[in-house]
Amino acid sequence: MSKPNLARRVAEAAEIALTTRKYVTFIDVVTALRWLHSRHVDTWRQGRVATLAELAAVDEDRLLTTAGLLRDWARDKGLKPVDTPYVAGTRDRRELRFTAAHAQEPFRVHWLSPDLSEARVRRLTEAQSKAPDLVAVAPLDEWTCASCAGTGPYLIMEDDAPHCLTCADMDHLVFLPSGNAALSRRAKQESGLSAVVVRYNRRRRLYQRQGLLVEEAALAAAEERCLADEEVRLRRRERDRERKADQDVEFQARMAAEIARLFPGCPEERAREIAEHAGLRGSGRVGRSAAAKALDENAITLAVIASVRHLDTDYDSLLMSGVPRMEARERIRGAIERKLEEFRAPR
Repeated sequence: MSKPNLARRVAEAAEIALTTRKYVTFIDVVTALRWLHSRHVDTWRQGRVATLAELAAVDEDRLLTTAGLLRDWARDKGLKPVDTPYVAGTRDRRELRFTAAHAQEPFRVHWLSPDLSEARVRRLTEAQSKAPDLVAVAPLDEWTCASCAGTGPYLIMEDDAPHCLTCADMDHLVFLPSGNAALSRRAKQESGLSAVVVRYNRRRRLYQRQGLLVEEAALAAAEERCLADEEVRLRRRERDRERKADQDVEFQARMAAEIARLFPGCPEERAREIAEHAGLRGSGRVGRSAAAKALDENAITLAVIASVRHLDTDYDSLLMSGVPRMEARERIRGAIERKLEEFRAPR
């Protein structure tokens, strides 16, 4: 990829992050470029690798070039630089390294919008500089503690080696499974020491949160607090559901209008159906991506292509007949292009 093309892609990724959150980080850009997956970032934040570059699809020099292009773009936009430390979710809270061969400062900078209030900047800075949660892994396979040669249901990484809870001085903690957000939040607040429990999902190739390890007294106190205001929280959840439903309707209407702008030949009813399908909350579809929420042209186009693929071609029939997915997509490529040309032409 040439440097001008890389600069353009960096600018597009940064613009989406800035529109969505009012600030941009180096990690926002490299994950948007698909050089790193969020699971890679999680592994790095947990302190399980020496540098983030080890997991990246490009070399360290390319990462440094990208950080420089992000800096140039951010300065042109008048964004405010904030140097933000990154520390590992390990007991030693060591500083995380992005690369082995370069200074870390270019990668740590968070670029904040000048439109943010001082109070919001202060909250963001505090949140970004906060050490991540300690992480305990619920292993899938047999393992051995590096200190006592024992084992257990959870392991803590220290000095790049697994340790049991006893050797990590955490065997007094009890497990609270995920599922009750209020109880988990309050138990963590009450507990002087806690850790997030994760387990690796081989099918999805990422670590998934299973619950928390907290002090037993903290869990009891949190349960009492939850019982005391259960009715209030129930009413609040109902109001939140109504608010989110209203937000979805507004977002889908804006997406339908953008589809109509980009594809004036697309019938109004079809544009509305595409927006409702792609923008369904919790669906994980392209319409729920950060790019689509920013009404990025490429993301909107992908949503239209997905609709055409399933409704205007024999793609689904090809899959049902045993045709491999990529071969089926290649077969229908021409039909999709013709339909998109039809949609792009004014009615």
